Amino acid sequence: MQILQTPSSSSSSLRMSSMESLSLTPKSLPLKTLLPLRPRPKNLSRRKSQNPRPISSSSSPERETDPKKRVVITGMGLVSVFGNDVDAYYDRLLSGESGIAPIDRFDASKFPTRFAGQIRGFTSDGYIDGKNDRRLDDCLRYCIVSGKKALENAGLRPDLMDGKIDKERAGVLVGTGMGGLTVFSNGVQTLHEKGYRKMTPFFIPYAITNMGSALLAIELGFMGPNYSISTACATSNYCFYAAANHIRRGEADLMLAGGTEAAIIPIGLGGFVACRALSQRNDDPQTASRPWDKDRDGFVMGEGAGVLVMESLEHAMKRDAPIIAEYLGGAVNCDAYHMTDPRADGLGVSTCIDRSLEDAGVAPEEVNYINAHATSTLAGDLAEVNAIKKVFTNTSEIKINATKSMIGHCLGAAGGLEAIATIKAINTGWLHPSINQFNPEPSVEFDTVANKKQQHEVNVAISNSFGFGGHNSVVVFSAFKP
Repeated sequence: MQILQTPSSSSSSLRMSSMESLSLTPKSLPLKTLLPLRPRPKNLSRRKSQNPRPISSSSSPERETDPKKRVVITGMGLVSVFGNDVDAYYDRLLSGESGIAPIDRFDASKFPTRFAGQIRGFTSDGYIDGKNDRRLDDCLRYCIVSGKKALENAGLRPDLMDGKIDKERAGVLVGTGMGGLTVFSNGVQTLHEKGYRKMTPFFIPYAITNMGSALLAIELGFMGPNYSISTACATSNYCFYAAANHIRRGEADLMLAGGTEAAIIPIGLGGFVACRALSQRNDDPQTASRPWDKDRDGFVMGEGAGVLVMESLEHAMKRDAPIIAEYLGGAVNCDAYHMTDPRADGLGVSTCIDRSLEDAGVAPEEVNYINAHATSTLAGDLAEVNAIKKVFTNTSEIKINATKSMIGHCLGAAGGLEAIATIKAINTGWLHPSINQFNPEPSVEFDTVANKKQQHEVNVAISNSFGFGGHNSVVVFSAFKP
């Protein structure tokens, strides 16, 4: 996530610009690894952290060959501003359609930003029973529907999966940056206006961030690893990385993983307005999200959910599953520098990309597509590009695009929806455009697939997500090759 600076400010940021109201003194604190990295291939030397350099192709990195540890994608499910069907979602991305429009869910007329990537016409029919549907926060509804649709896509319709998988070895790891924000906001209002006796007993369960994964597991009977991760806008990628490691360590055969978010409500909009984060292009909302364009003025809020079915290759082959793509590896780290500003040298992001390639057994020269975090903020877009250039010295062979230019910034769900776009690019051979590229920044030096889709055979793709607190995450995908 990124916060917008005023045009006169000179500091750069991947997530947000320095603001006096959020200023903290940078501290160098030891960071303990919560999610263990996959062991580095023996023939890759550890990089000196003070002077990271691209991995030489002569080092011949080795990819995982053990079918118990290879992780494949067998299903995808989503809820988006473009609907709940993966193919329709990607078709609309390919067409360069903007999903940004004036907010009509509530009266936004008094806000300086009055538009977003708001989902309209959502229905959970066939996925959530009516009684529960009326109680649930949209964050939870989006999670359950996208998770079940991902399983359907993987040939595991929930009502017909008994006997096909060992549910004790199937887990759920769907995170969210902000949790059940509507339930929380309504609960606070009820407490203030009517007192605690009128508060719903579902206030706490439906507001906490782990409940999406929990409810999915309860409905499906999945008894394997189950929790949520909340690392702001890096959430989904953190979940993919952790889920894959559960499979690699032999703790699960199958994991549902991704992110969900539903923050387009008054308190959510107001909070980001207060941070000076959002575009105020109210006269032309569809052109407001414009990563890498000189006239960008902030990000646009979005919402939804994106979930992948991740399995060990061995498990997928045993059940004759449809294999869509392969998860090669990933990495997560922290700038350990500041609540809102990245390290000035960009070391956190470039190191995270380096480590994701090491984990994947991929040389930088093999990567030819990047789905960027690119949120359309003044400083952040260029800061990400500069970090990418530290790893990939030859930019001529790499295409980079911005899904957020069409669907907005979906916060904790962004990485999930962008991973699906990345995998569809691998499958179809077509890259969706980065729209609203009217006056491009000359320093970008990448082909940003400006305004029109491009045909491109993807060899290896990476998807970047960064969040408040200095959280960096990168995941690596490719076509499946037996």
